[in-house]
Amino acid sequence: MSKSSGQKLKLLYLRDILLKKTDENHGMTASEIIDALGELHISSERKSLYDDISLLQMYGLDIKKTKSNTTKYSVCSRDFEIAELKLLVDAIQSSRFITSKKSMELIEKIENLVSAYQGRELKRNVFITNRVKGINEKIYYVVDALNSAISNDKKVSFKYMKWTLGQGAKAVKVPRRNGKLYVISPIWLCWDDENYYLIGYDSEADKIKHYRVDKIEDVKILDESREQTDEIKSFDGAEYTKKIFSMYGGEEVEVTMLVDNELVGVIADRFGENVFIVKENDRQFKFTARISISSQFFAWVFGLKGGVKILSPKKVADEFKAQLKAVNDNYYIQNNDI
Repeated sequence: MSKSSGQKLKLLYLRDILLKKTDENHGMTASEIIDALGELHISSERKSLYDDISLLQMYGLDIKKTKSNTTKYSVCSRDFEIAELKLLVDAIQSSRFITSKKSMELIEKIENLVSAYQGRELKRNVFITNRVKGINEKIYYVVDALNSAISNDKKVSFKYMKWTLGQGAKAVKVPRRNGKLYVISPIWLCWDDENYYLIGYDSEADKIKHYRVDKIEDVKILDESREQTDEIKSFDGAEYTKKIFSMYGGEEVEVTMLVDNELVGVIADRFGENVFIVKENDRQFKFTARISISSQFFAWVFGLKGGVKILSPKKVADEFKAQLKAVNDNYYIQNNDI
């Protein structure tokens, strides 16, 4: 780099140095900044440095001048607070659909948004190694293609995979429907229960369905425009995820439940704080919600240890009792075999 071109880039390098090496708890003296520029083969004098810092302040960089035994300069505010970035790091760590490799790459990029000192603070709280993570390294390309299709109002085709037991008792992925392509009008991408899902309209089945993004492969954006049905136009993502338990779909019905009063927080967390509740007695209340009936819904009811009772429809209550009996019979048989 020639001296003249280096000097033209001086302001940019100065900005990078201050962003990377300073924060509200760490500053740099003028001499330290001049030395850091010198390592990049850019010469600077104190007067010109003060002028450059003033220009960066006019540009909007929050540079604070602190006087004690020495005068130090530091960047005191950024686009993201450290607490906000910690939330992003926690989300990346906990998401099952992001592979370990991609998780580390993303976290390293997040570290570049703060000073080196703050980056080390984020790094100390990273735990990836023993977490259950996805193995599909192509998920970013899938997400990008799906987002592009939604933005451009296009259908997509893809293979949808499932796990099966292969040779040597090893789990392997194989295409569903013997490799027949799924053709879907994508509506929405959402993150639920540690996984990423595509929600879209399947014209062949004439219904809205959801698909695990990490199980989508060979996705292609088609020239054909998305379906424009009333169901798609009125689609409400928040309502959809409320009634689908852990994204396991089933027949959607209106279910009335009797609930112990102390579980009102559980109901509000699951169905929203504005759920309509009717007092039944001093100990219990009733409420009604549209729910897709699945084994995951029954598991949720069971996990509340008798605090929730399905009142109607009768067929849903009977199905729940049948599942309880099947589990009980299974354990009864096993115990007699011991």
